[in-house]
Amino acid sequence: MLQALCVTNRLEIDVNKIIELIQKDQFRFELLAYVSSLDLPDCYIAAGFVRNMVWDYLHGFSPTALNDVDVIYFSNMTINESAVLKVLCLKFPTVNWQLKNQAFMHERNSDPLYENSIHAMSYWPEIETAIGVKLSCDGKIIVVSPFDIDSIFNGFITHNPKREKSVFLSRAEEKKWLELWPNLKIRL
Repeated sequence: MLQALCVTNRLEIDVNKIIELIQKDQFRFELLAYVSSLDLPDCYIAAGFVRNMVWDYLHGFSPTALNDVDVIYFSNMTINESAVLKVLCLKFPTVNWQLKNQAFMHERNSDPLYENSIHAMSYWPEIETAIGVKLSCDGKIIVVSPFDIDSIFNGFITHNPKREKSVFLSRAEEKKWLELWPNLKIRL
């Protein structure tokens, strides 16, 4: 029982740190609030939005520029994504928005059917990329991940065994994570 309590406390510390970092980052918080106001089903901002912020924090860096902002949602109903993207781009024209309905991404990735957004993230190539955030109806930041998130605060880039190692290594090289954040460690 004591071990479970320690894990829970560690998880709370990590989640609270992510919440604190977002609250201190006015730009990220504005993006999060706006995306949440669109009320897309099972919707989160994920991937580099959270991952890069934590890695910047670990390295003592000012926020690095976001290449894109990944908005994921899950709906079996058709949503006019081009209309949603248009609204996002009108409000934040300098942001490279990526909007993906996770209900259909399993087809592109040749995976089993995803159950929801969090389940879809469990197939992403890196454990530390699979963290999403959203605002609740009462304005609280909610942090989700299918994995323990302590590895991101330990400076790891961890291969997800559901994906080929070559895909993982290629992404790490292509995105130059070890150059941008030199204290990170790859974990296969």
